[in-house]
Amino acid sequence: MAPPSKYSPEFREEAVQIALRSSKTISEVARELELNPETLRGWVKKYEKQQEPAPDAELTVNERARLKELERRNRELEMEVTFLKKVRHERGRLLAVVE
Repeated sequence: MAPPSKYSPEFREEAVQIALRSSKTISEVARELELNPETLRGWVKKYEKQQEPAPDAELTVNERARLKELERRNRELEMEVTFLKKVRHERGRLLAVVE
């Protein structure tokens, strides 16, 4: 069995949050916190893995609403692109006739 950690769960959580929010590298943050960079890197990886949703997890209500909004916006943009292509094509024909 592994010996008890010399770092409290609160310290680990705070160190991970500092590393994630900082623009510094994990090594730089670890140096400032007087930690081994690999220790902090392991904590960060563990945290990120815990934050990932399960592959077969259902979407939350907020995620479903966001997906619906993005799909609607995507349809709007596709229609705009189609319209602009038609306008460009028509302008090209008009310019060819004028010249």
